[in-house]
Amino acid sequence: MITISIITICYNNLNDLEKTCKSVDEQIVSPFEHIIINGSSNNEIESWAEKKDHPVYRYFVHEKDNGIADAFNKGILKSKGEVIHLLNAGDIYAKDSVLQTVIEFFEANTDIQWISAKIRLSRGGEKVIIGKPFDKNKLYRGMRSVLHPTYFLKRSVYNRVGYFSSNWKIAMDYDLLCRLGNEPYAFIPDLFIDFDDTGISNTAYVRSLQENLAVYKSHFGKSILAYAWNLRLYLLHYLLSSRLGKWLFQLKKRIGLENF
Repeated sequence: MITISIITICYNNLNDLEKTCKSVDEQIVSPFEHIIINGSSNNEIESWAEKKDHPVYRYFVHEKDNGIADAFNKGILKSKGEVIHLLNAGDIYAKDSVLQTVIEFFEANTDIQWISAKIRLSRGGEKVIIGKPFDKNKLYRGMRSVLHPTYFLKRSVYNRVGYFSSNWKIAMDYDLLCRLGNEPYAFIPDLFIDFDDTGISNTAYVRSLQENLAVYKSHFGKSILAYAWNLRLYLLHYLLSSRLGKWLFQLKKRIGLENF
């Protein structure tokens, strides 16, 4: 059977980590391993790890890291499963059958190297479910609803395209996406993840857009389309902070266009 390694990075957020671990433990099919990369500046998570009984598939790495990309890479390099999923502390599986679905899909489609699915998050104060198939010709649009918490990648993909780059403080997931264009891919039109909206990609959204543009340029050079789309996202971000923007988004959601 396909083996899945789940990697969770955390930093001084025990409540988020507990929620994520509970979600993993409720899966119908258990992972091969669940690796917790704890770079916290206090000992709260380490103390919790020592006092609580954990499943045999979970183990902890308590040590400082050099940022998000470094923490991701530590987990990937320590993992031994055939398929790797990065599930950040605070994010949870939307249903208890996610791992079962992933395993069955990879076993039935041995040529596929990575997949993505749908995610539930907040936009304009509304909970929405989004997710689209990856299209390498539309990378100028940034993540374009192909969101990193839903990725399941075979280990061999990282060997071919490389790991997460510490050059990027927020957009390291988009940088990885820009390197996946030639990897056999499939979209599963199913809800996989409930997203924690308090992460840096949301709290520092404007800075993340700036990094995304720099990432795109580093891979593909200057692009009028990329600049124009980035400007569109800036404007939408500020519009959604207004009463008018929230009302327009509610209307958009009612007619089923929240994913466009």
